[in-house]
Amino acid sequence: MLQRLMRIAAAALALQVTAAMSSSAVAVTPGDGVEARSIAGAEAPLVIAHRGAAQHAPENTLAAVDAAHRRGLVWVENDVQRTEDGQLIVIHDTTLKRTTDAEKVFPDRAPWRVGDFTAAEIARLDAGSWFGKRFAGERVPTLASFLRRLDRNGQRLLLEIKAPRRYPGIEAQIVRELRAQGWLDRAHVRSRLVVQSFCVPCIKRVHELAPEVRTGILVRTEILGVPEVDELERYARFADQINPRISALSSRWVEAVHRLRGAHGRPLEIYAWDVGEDGSPRAASMSRIEGIIA
Repeated sequence: MLQRLMRIAAAALALQVTAAMSSSAVAVTPGDGVEARSIAGAEAPLVIAHRGAAQHAPENTLAAVDAAHRRGLVWVENDVQRTEDGQLIVIHDTTLKRTTDAEKVFPDRAPWRVGDFTAAEIARLDAGSWFGKRFAGERVPTLASFLRRLDRNGQRLLLEIKAPRRYPGIEAQIVRELRAQGWLDRAHVRSRLVVQSFCVPCIKRVHELAPEVRTGILVRTEILGVPEVDELERYARFADQINPRISALSSRWVEAVHRLRGAHGRPLEIYAWDVGEDGSPRAASMSRIEGIIA
């Protein structure tokens, strides 16, 4: 699927390149569009590896980070939650049941909520066998170990604060961990880190705590629809991206987003998600956005 999406991104770029070439004699050949880059004045949308290369390795694990790296994917998206004893870990679901063997190891602890287990207990769990035998023994990583692996691979991070209302104060804790791991230096905050969430007050809080960090607001369009322009103007005071489902995009809304400047003075960006496997009809939409999370 990731390879297909990279081809779709290249197709989106080709649409822009074709338009650019109509007024230029320069011949260009678009690439895969994994990294955003200018070609004849056009940019390919980034392809951000959703939970790592989750089609090739168990999601949100170090194995998924490495799988993305092997496939040339520079940006990785993850989900951060907190254990009962206050440790930050990388996992998507608010329970451990789907992606670990918690039900087997702790049969009397239903419903196996992440926040009801200590970091030591979660470290005992197998987070890989559900995906395939060769990943047996893969662990739920801490945020610290995840950041170190990204640094080792030279990768970049789109970090989602997951279910923050379950974890009061998690925004400040994430900022502290990012700082402790060296991710708030100039090189990281300029081009290697974005923090996003569905929780608008949480993103505002991240901006207050670390105004140098780029931030994004995820949009649940199936509930609220896409934000109206006045709402976008409010978000732009503390966010750099507005990130909806790709099915919610329209030319008019995309233009409204791009007319506004975000918290760091640049036009608001759009990283679309829930692209799906057959994204070819959406290539025209992709040609107008900055990233796809897939």
